[in-house]
Amino acid sequence: MDLYTRNALECSEITTRNYSTSFSLGVRTIDKKLRPAIYSIYGFVRFADEIVDTFHDQDKEKLLEDFRHNTYKAIDEGFSTNPILHAFQWAVNSYGIQSDHIEAFFYSMKMDLDHREFSQEEYKRYIYGSAEVVGLMCLKVFYSGRDNEFRQLLPAARKLGEAFQKVNFLRDIRSDHSERGRVYFPDVSIDTFSACDKQFIEKEIWADFRDALPGIRSLDRKVRLGVYLAYRYYLELLRKIERENPENIKTMRFRVSNHHKLLLLVKCYLRNKLGWI
Repeated sequence: MDLYTRNALECSEITTRNYSTSFSLGVRTIDKKLRPAIYSIYGFVRFADEIVDTFHDQDKEKLLEDFRHNTYKAIDEGFSTNPILHAFQWAVNSYGIQSDHIEAFFYSMKMDLDHREFSQEEYKRYIYGSAEVVGLMCLKVFYSGRDNEFRQLLPAARKLGEAFQKVNFLRDIRSDHSERGRVYFPDVSIDTFSACDKQFIEKEIWADFRDALPGIRSLDRKVRLGVYLAYRYYLELLRKIERENPENIKTMRFRVSNHHKLLLLVKCYLRNKLGWI
C-alpha cells in the first residue's frame, strides 16, 4: 500500500507539471515534506476542471457527479483505484482538509455546467468555490494542527485566491466566451466590453492583491517563497493585461514567458531571503 500511495502521489506531481509550469515551479520552492499534498490538491482540482471544460463529447454532468461520489468514497475508505483520488484522499485525511471546502469546490464546478452568465452573488460564490477554497486547502496543509494561525491567515488566503481567479477570467475572457459560452464578470458583455469595464475589474483585482500581501508576509519561511512567487507571477500577468486595450483582451491570451518566470524566481528568492517582501 505504501508503494501504491507513493505512485499515486507521483501521478499528481506529473499532472501538475504537465498542466502548469508556473504552479510546479512554485511548489518546488516549498518544504519538501509538504509538496506531495499540494500536488495532490492540484491534481484533484485539475481533473474536475477537465471534466467541465474539456470533455465536450461526454455526459459532463454524470462524469462530475461520479467524480464527486468517488471523491467522498475515497476519503471515507482511505483508498481509491483512481490514483488522483487516492492521492487527494491521502492529503485530506493526513492534513484535515475540510469537507465544506471540498463541497464548495464541487458546487462551483457544477455551476460551470449550467451557467453562462453570472449575477454578482453567483460570481462571488463561484470564485469562493473555484479558487478561494483551493487556497484554503493549501493553507490547511501549511498549518496542519495550528488552527489559530490558520484562522488568522484565512482572510488573506481567500483574497489571494480571489485575485488569481479574476486574473484568470480576464486572461481567458476570449476562450471562455467563444469555446464555452461563459462570461463570468457580472453585467459585462463581450460585445460591448469597454475600457471602463476593464479598468473597473483591474481596480478590483489590485485591491485583492493589496489585501492578500500582509498574509503572505506572515507565512512560515518554508512556504512563503512559493506563495510569493505565485503572487508575483499573477501580478505580471495583470500588468501585461493592463497595457492592452479591450479589443486585444478579446482576441489574445496572455502569458509570462518561461525566461521571465525564471527571472521572477531569482528576484523572489532574493527578496524572500532578505525579508523585503
